[in-house]
Amino acid sequence: MQSAGDVDEELLTLLDDENARTILVETREQARSVDSLSDRCGADDSTIYRLVDRLQDRELLTEHQELDPDGNHYKTYAARLERVEIQFTDDGVRIEVDRREPPADRFTRLYEEFTG
Repeated sequence: MQSAGDVDEELLTLLDDENARTILVETREQARSVDSLSDRCGADDSTIYRLVDRLQDRELLTEHQELDPDGNHYKTYAARLERVEIQFTDDGVRIEVDRREPPADRFTRLYEEFTG
C-alpha cells in the first residue's frame, strides 16, 4: 500500500478521467488498439495515446505487438488492473492496487515452478 502523497493524487486524477476508465473497462477482457479505443471513447487518437502512456506508467495497462495479415505491425493494449481500494484513515488516504500478472511473467513463473 502507498500512503497519501503526489503519487496517490496522480493515480486518483488518472482514474477520475472518464476516458481512462473506459480504456480500462474496454481492455479488461480483450486487448484493443488505439483506433478501437478512440472509437469507444469518442476521443481523438492523441488523447488516447496520452492516456495509454499514463496508464502504462502506472502499470495498469500492458502493450502487445500484433501482426496484420498484410504484414503491418500495430500495438494493442490490455488492462492489468483488477481492483483499486481507497481507505481513509487517521493518517490520511491509503490506496491499494491489485494488478494482473502479465501472461509472459505468469508463463515464466509457472515454468520455473514446474522445472525447479
